[in-house]
Amino acid sequence: MARNVKKRTLRLNFLGLVLFLLALPFFLKMGGGRWAIAETLPGQVSGGGLSLRALWSAPKEEKETISAAVIGSDDVEFEKQQAISAGGRPLGVTAETLEKMKDFSYLKSHYYIVDSRTTLFAEDVNVEEVLGLDLTIKPEKKKPKILIFHTHSHEGFADSDMSKGLQEGIWGVGERLKEILEEKYGIAVLHDDGRYDVVNGKSQITGAYERMEPPIRRILQENPSIEVCIDMHRDGVGEDTRLVTEVNGKQCAQVMFFNGLCRLNKDGTAQPIEGLENPYLLENLAFSLQMKVAAERMFPGFSRRIYVNAYRFSLHMLPRSTLIEVGAQTNTKEEAMNAMEPLAAVLASALLENAE
Repeated sequence: MARNVKKRTLRLNFLGLVLFLLALPFFLKMGGGRWAIAETLPGQVSGGGLSLRALWSAPKEEKETISAAVIGSDDVEFEKQQAISAGGRPLGVTAETLEKMKDFSYLKSHYYIVDSRTTLFAEDVNVEEVLGLDLTIKPEKKKPKILIFHTHSHEGFADSDMSKGLQEGIWGVGERLKEILEEKYGIAVLHDDGRYDVVNGKSQITGAYERMEPPIRRILQENPSIEVCIDMHRDGVGEDTRLVTEVNGKQCAQVMFFNGLCRLNKDGTAQPIEGLENPYLLENLAFSLQMKVAAERMFPGFSRRIYVNAYRFSLHMLPRSTLIEVGAQTNTKEEAMNAMEPLAAVLASALLENAE
């Protein structure tokens, strides 16, 4: 009797194995292969490797493979297209990217360069808060909404002949940005031609920020319609460094957004710099990160990481203030000029509703 039961059990087990082998090809086509391997070959997939948490934390290439196996490629594409919002405002990132950015170590290493003279804390950049902060403006063609100025107006490029005038350097690049913002996006721009890095006809960079502030504040007082301040510069790098990327078939100088935290790093302790307060630090940080996110989404590689410095610079006069470095002295004028099309698009993405 026991022998008959044993034979019957063996036959059932054998039949079950045959049915499993027959069904396996169909199971694999349905995207279940990863799970089958995990069940039949323990140890080939690390413990918890197929958990929902792993789908967010795995490297990009592995995550896409896992996601396709678990929920199908169509579902993955649908997830990528979902608009993430906070307080009803789109954040401009996918759920996957947002989760990564909430990890401060990831955010700091992927989005920022922090100067050794200062320090950036996790509480400085609450990602959902700063990406959700509404910085939009209403475009206006008659009254200026944006002020472009240059604390260092005589910064030139590799092939600039500054003896011909400011149009040869960063001021000329700012003029190009003004044209695009006005013609393409309908935003009136006032472009200041003040020369704050010159004293008595001679180049004098030291003290330029102090000399810049009174006339810029006067412009803002005389033009209360202005809501955005852009202090545009050209960076200085090693002569063997080339900050170039291709956008829409054109060689463009890379740009870098800049923040000043108004505090020094003293033996690991943040010490405010007396007399250099800025009531708009949150808005400054939000503006730069929103533009960085937009740049990565629209023109990957166009924007360098946001540079964070200790001092205030020119970022304390309006909430929507930014300092932008356009390329460096090793870039050509054409590369800097070409960069204004994508930069204008990035600015419009942050400042206008439904700009993209």
